[in-house]
Amino acid sequence: MSQHLITAQDLYEIHLISDCQISPGGNHIVFCVERVDKKTEKKYSNLWIVPTNGGEPRQFTHGDHSDTYPRWSPSGEEIAFISNRDDEKQSQLYIIPFHGGEARCITDWKGSIESLEWSPDGTRLVCSFRRKDTEEVEREKDEEKKELGIICRHYTRVFYKSDGTGFLPKERLHLRIVNTEGEHIQLTDSDIYDENQPTWSPDSEKIVFASNRTEDPDLDPDAVDIFEIPAGGGDLRKIETPVGIKVMPQVSPDGKWIAYIGYEGRGQYWKNLSVWVVPADGSGKARNLTEHYKVDASMCTINDLPGSLPFTPPTWSADSERIYYLASRHGNTTLESISINGTATDTVLGDKGVSGCFTFDKERKTLAYLHADIESLGEVHVYDAVNKVSHQVTCVNDNLFKSLDLGDVEEVWFKSADETDIQGWIIKPPQFDESRKYPSILEIHGGPYAQYGNFFMHEFFFLAAQGYVVYFCNPRGSKGYGEEFCKAIWNNWGTVDYDDVMAWADYMRKKPYIDQERMGVTGGSYGGYMTNWIIGHTDRFAAAVTQRSVSNHISMYGSSDLNWTFEYEQGDKPPWEDYENWWRQSPLKYIGDAKTPTLIIHSEQDMRAPLEQGEQIFVALKRMGVDAELVLFPEEPHGLSRGGRTDRRIARLDHMKRWFDCYLK
Repeated sequence: MSQHLITAQDLYEIHLISDCQISPGGNHIVFCVERVDKKTEKKYSNLWIVPTNGGEPRQFTHGDHSDTYPRWSPSGEEIAFISNRDDEKQSQLYIIPFHGGEARCITDWKGSIESLEWSPDGTRLVCSFRRKDTEEVEREKDEEKKELGIICRHYTRVFYKSDGTGFLPKERLHLRIVNTEGEHIQLTDSDIYDENQPTWSPDSEKIVFASNRTEDPDLDPDAVDIFEIPAGGGDLRKIETPVGIKVMPQVSPDGKWIAYIGYEGRGQYWKNLSVWVVPADGSGKARNLTEHYKVDASMCTINDLPGSLPFTPPTWSADSERIYYLASRHGNTTLESISINGTATDTVLGDKGVSGCFTFDKERKTLAYLHADIESLGEVHVYDAVNKVSHQVTCVNDNLFKSLDLGDVEEVWFKSADETDIQGWIIKPPQFDESRKYPSILEIHGGPYAQYGNFFMHEFFFLAAQGYVVYFCNPRGSKGYGEEFCKAIWNNWGTVDYDDVMAWADYMRKKPYIDQERMGVTGGSYGGYMTNWIIGHTDRFAAAVTQRSVSNHISMYGSSDLNWTFEYEQGDKPPWEDYENWWRQSPLKYIGDAKTPTLIIHSEQDMRAPLEQGEQIFVALKRMGVDAELVLFPEEPHGLSRGGRTDRRIARLDHMKRWFDCYLK
């Protein structure tokens, strides 16, 4: 097969597998495949089925709509899922027979469904559901009001918006139980509290969930607790745990324990997420099982094709003696297991790359999971837990990737200025010639509490295909290298993190194939922050592209959807109490020294790093006479590069190419 260079247009050809669930008997896997309609720019998702023995996958649902979140009934005879097939703007719950038959809708709700799980006895499902606000429902019914639109928005809570969602409704997420005939009850209701990630007890009698039930959850967001409520309704029972973030509680098969992912403390994002267990009856204290193993128990390896490897809750062994969980370390995400006493650990899936979205059959003998690496997207794999061997059962993107010449990837470790070990990767252009001098682009990740790694990045290979050496690393502040490594920039952005990325640039400058006069830099979110910081501190780079960036911590305090919680990272004080500290860590303070030609890319609906952050850098550079351009994308949130409309993602890449070509070629 003849090969070609990857293009921006190839984004239309990529199909993302966003979920995979193995049947209780272990014979089949249902998974979601997302595609883009180039004519309409809409994204659609359908369910597919593949046998675990490696037979041919078959499409299970059809149509131009979004079928997501498939979950097998305990008998394996039916699959429940969420779909907007009957109303593009309103998803409902559906059940479809596995052995043939039409999907039937079992709900007629107005609002958003955010989780789904069968009861172990197969008679009911639990979900988190947010009703539409009464005013919105009335406006939809009344054509005259609908035409007039919203008069105003009125909020009393401090978290009133969320990037990617927009301005939040007044309604909160609450628990609903629905049977297979569509009869439902709402277990919880409040104007203050959300209930998240519900799961069943093994006897189908109780629901366990996470919720923050402090006086004002928005002012104490990490005070999340675990609660239990009878499945038929009744009083809540709080299960005592330390203060701190808690997600994805899971009850053990024997009903004696609850496992969850979290950390202890308030606003300490530098801490590793850990696997915890607590007695379900409240008879003992919660224990952190993984704190001594220096891994982050999450999927924190990032790429620019989201949804391909979603986070998965901790999973119990059949005998309730072990817990399986994802762990991110040194650019990889693996599947690990740990004994309930925390003394015995095992790497179940340790291949280089990223594993995720794992599910076991009922007997825990067969495991379905997604796996990707730096040169391929996530595909469904099957692991035989008895013989400890894996095989791949889908090839959704094989034809595309076999046709691409991506170039070579090199993984390296280097020393920062203070001898700290830093991990990085180098992508060389296709048909690389060591005797030539190449222009290069330094890529800096967002977060900062995340990691680059062995995970395919379309943007990186696209830029390499244009003739650039692309290099990226995990400077201090990144996850995956221990808590002290991550904590190093706490209340100290623009210090050792800057030292690390510049040491990386120094390392690359010494390569005989790097043209020292044609080096560029780019990054998004925190990577945009660091790009802004770099151009204010050095003129070493010939061109920069700063994306969805942070430029002014003080003004972002009141305009970001994360609003006041930035205090945690800025010395636990608001800006009016410690102005100099906030300004010290703001790139805008140093922008007067910038000389680097800079392209500013921002989304108009960015609520994480609001538009004014990019505008301030643009206006400052123009005022000083530095060559600068501002490219704005309408309707897009913070995550344009990952989940934006495909034609806009392509336009963004084209602008980056144009800018770097102008100054580096």
